[in-house]
Order: sequence, then C-alpha cells, then structure tokens
Amino acid sequence: MTTSDTLEIRPAHRDDAELIATVHATSWRETYGRFVDDPETSPWFAVDRRIGMWRENLDQDAFTTLVARIDDEVVGFAAVQAVDDPAAARAEELAMLYVLARAHGCGAGQALLDAVLGDRPAQLWVAADNPRAHAFYRRNGFHPDGAESSFGPIPRTVRLVR
Repeated sequence: MTTSDTLEIRPAHRDDAELIATVHATSWRETYGRFVDDPETSPWFAVDRRIGMWRENLDQDAFTTLVARIDDEVVGFAAVQAVDDPAAARAEELAMLYVLARAHGCGAGQALLDAVLGDRPAQLWVAADNPRAHAFYRRNGFHPDGAESSFGPIPRTVRLVR
C-alpha cells in the first residue's frame, strides 16, 4: 500500500461477509499463527467457518461494523458492541479491529477506530504478546486495567480501557 492509495471507511453490508471473513481469518493467521502448531490446518484460521458467522452478525446487527477499503479492496474492519456484563469495565467494547499486515501503516486502523468508536470510553481485549497493538491502543488512550483472560489459541489476553 502506498500513500497515493485511496482509503475509504464505510459501514459493512451483508454482501461484505465473505470479504470480512477473509480479512478476519488472514489477519488472525498473520497475528496469532505463532500460537498454534500448524496455522494452515487450524480451524481458528479457516475462512469458511467465519463466512456464516459474518453473514449472521451483519444480518442481526450484532455489531456496529465498518470496513476499510483501499482502491476498492477491503483491507480491514472494526466492530463495536454494547456490553451487557456486570464484570465489564465499560458499557461499550471494541470487539474487533483487524487490518491485513500488508496494509499496516497506511492509516486504515486509525481511521477505523476513529470512525467506529471516536473518543468514547470503551474496553477491548488484546493478546498480551502483541506489542504493535498495545502501542496503537496506548496512542489512543487505552491502558490495561489488570483483567486477564485467554481466547482460542491466544494463551493470554489483557483488557484495555479508556
């Protein structure tokens, strides 16, 4: 990606389900593939299982979901949801923000975060061993609150809040 490429942020549509699923699975493999023995066969990185999930998410408005497109190609997405959990630190959660590795540094992640969440208080979960993500969220006012968990192949996640 170059600085001359045109970045567009727009609401996700049902027709985007396959594209979002592809970005979701690909970015998971790029980021978390090191946590499994064989990323090529791990179900966590399979596109097919995510397509139906994303169709359902978009049909049911499970999240406020935006996509980032560069020159008509979806390179990232972000999803926010209300949190209905007494243990939650905030009432809103950035549930997902993923950008393909080849689009890192082009501004898509920042544009997605700004558009989907703005400067509202929120929480999110991030792999403890993901310094790039931690730096990004720190620049955007998030900090760890001490809560930890695990998810799928990720052995340790931490909650960030602002």
